[in-house]
Amino acid sequence: MSKYLIISAIALLVAGCSPPELPETGDLDAVHWRYATDPHGSTASYEGELVQQGIARIEFQRVPRVDERNNSWVELIYDLPEGPLQSEPQIELSYQSSTNLVIKLSQREYGELGDQSYAHYQAVVPAADDWQQVRLSLADFHRPDWTPATSVDHGIVPPHVNAIYLVPDLTDDKGGEARVLVRTIKLLP
Repeated sequence: MSKYLIISAIALLVAGCSPPELPETGDLDAVHWRYATDPHGSTASYEGELVQQGIARIEFQRVPRVDERNNSWVELIYDLPEGPLQSEPQIELSYQSSTNLVIKLSQREYGELGDQSYAHYQAVVPAADDWQQVRLSLADFHRPDWTPATSVDHGIVPPHVNAIYLVPDLTDDKGGEARVLVRTIKLLP
């Protein structure tokens, strides 16, 4: 810490003010991060770039479900840098979220080109105002309750998982607002 920053902090304390917070940094590479929203009016916003100082920061506004056939959605997406999973790793995540956060494994069987069920295996972690670190194994992920009964359960097929979606747990009925920050995400053996 420079002597000027220390002197400034002391001066602020003497004046009854708080010292400026030093910026937190993460280790995320912007090239692997993106977001998606539905075409029904949900939005995503962020200042500057999606990833700044190695931290993904985004705010979502999700509209309520439009009708029986048209659902709304918002997603922060981490494209796996090494391509599809080749093993059954643990996922370590350091995050902040204003709502519970649904972590989804994007598996090709359930996508647009898959069997049309649109289900992902998912796990839910709690809302956190301060940085939280969680570690999940693939056994922590399950199909959501809304998965259609007609959907074939292929199980998690690691080589078919190419992205991890981080989704604020907002309801279909009400939609809502959420803020999500991610400082680190790692795949551990």
